[in-house]
Amino acid sequence: MWLLDIDLWREVISTLTKNVLRTVLTTLGVIFSIIILIMLLGSTTGMINGFSRVFAGKASNSLFVWGQTTSVPYNGFERGRRVKYEMDDITMLKSQVKEIEAIAPRIELGGFQQTVTVKRAGNTSGSRVFGDFASIDKINRKKIIEGRFINKNDINQSKKVCVIGLETYELLFKPGISAVGKEININNIYFTVVGVYEKNGDFDFDGENAVIIPFTAFQKSFNSGDRVDWMAILIDSKYTVAKAEGQIKELLKRKYDISPKDTRAIGSFDFSQIFTALSAFTTVLQGFAFFVGIFTMLAGVIAISNILLITVKERTKEIGVRRALGATPKIIKRQIILESIVLTTIAGVIGFIIAVGMLYYLNTEVAGKSDVPFVNPTVSMTQVVISFTLMTILSILIGLIPAKRAVKIKPIEALRED
Repeated sequence: MWLLDIDLWREVISTLTKNVLRTVLTTLGVIFSIIILIMLLGSTTGMINGFSRVFAGKASNSLFVWGQTTSVPYNGFERGRRVKYEMDDITMLKSQVKEIEAIAPRIELGGFQQTVTVKRAGNTSGSRVFGDFASIDKINRKKIIEGRFINKNDINQSKKVCVIGLETYELLFKPGISAVGKEININNIYFTVVGVYEKNGDFDFDGENAVIIPFTAFQKSFNSGDRVDWMAILIDSKYTVAKAEGQIKELLKRKYDISPKDTRAIGSFDFSQIFTALSAFTTVLQGFAFFVGIFTMLAGVIAISNILLITVKERTKEIGVRRALGATPKIIKRQIILESIVLTTIAGVIGFIIAVGMLYYLNTEVAGKSDVPFVNPTVSMTQVVISFTLMTILSILIGLIPAKRAVKIKPIEALRED
């Protein structure tokens, strides 16, 4: 096999080391192009990981629905009527909307985003208090740092237990004291702490200053009846959230005599829209990174081609002598192309090592900074293989130019060169 020809490799190495400074300067273009490409790809991955951290624990195919006020008169009802949901609505939606995988009704003490005084051993906190089902953890998962989350048994038995956020814990308990098994006082009703959570990701609907108790215990303790403030809904991944949202709103409007044209009576938020937008953004970003990187790489490889053209002219006599001694055009062309590949590969490896080092330094600088959506900027093995494959193909194509120039040299004319 010609790649194992030791004499061929000696000639390639000899040619490339005749003018070391020129060889080094020639490779700078490819080195910088690889650095730019790897840095762009790695930074894109870092941003994707950062977004994943921000929305950790949040189901991408989720929907949130709450009642607002009607804006259109309908069936004898005036506008401005407040829409209030009940537990019957949960049963209706689960039975009639096949797209729903899980639904978690929620109720909040004091009203939306209202704080309630929570007491323990002389300490107080102004916390939000929620009545939840265990299924809420499928949609907005909490990071439990002590104990556990509420479960079906708590719901079925209306247990007066609760899970508190880290901030609530810090306001009510001394550092180092376990909260599990201790009681807290909410409106003169005692609940036993079974777990402590912290934010799972940088974005959380509830925050860390909150108390979560079983929905049924909330109903009995605070006499809330069948009222539901809002509902979190997990949509089966086989369906789109938008389609399910339309069906849910249609059913609720029909039940509560809301005009089909009323767009304000039922509030909703399709969480999948955020993930769709982020996915589109990162895809465009990755495409841009490849586009810029490949064209920068092309510019660097063209520089190598230009230098090889110069070396071909300088080696006119050498090539002529080799042709006169029996070297075929194929052998001459093979050597020039191999020189192009070797130069490009060495430059690519150097650029890759430098880029990886820069990404490592960048990662250490932003590590632990939760306010920066940038985590673990890396490049995958697939990206590396594709990049080096494209680089090799470009080096071969560009190397053909000086190679063709070399094979056109006629031995007689070459020997006449001064």
